Amino acid sequence: MSDVFFTKADRLAARKVAGEVVILRADDSSLYVLNPVAAAVWEAADGRTPLDAVVRDVICRDYDVDPETALRDASEFLVALAAQGILRTSDQPLPPADPAPDGARA
Repeated sequence: MSDVFFTKADRLAARKVAGEVVILRADDSSLYVLNPVAAAVWEAADGRTPLDAVVRDVICRDYDVDPETALRDASEFLVALAAQGILRTSDQPLPPADPAPDGARA
């Protein structure tokens, strides 16, 4: 799953608080809290940068983790958030999500 591109889904509000990211999904008011490593992946969700580059250039650089473990964990994280409708994934670059009507995106 290393050649996957990912971006934030539509209709989300997110804020960084004390190193964690809090995400609110507008459709059902689901709340998600991401730890600092997951927050780093979230912040890199631009639709143009593949997961393997995020793992190599952000996760492995900033956290004490080997590349294989980091890629496995990040892949599982992407699958989980995509299943919840929080991230969109593709094997090709993606356009960014539409901003929330009130501009509440992070």
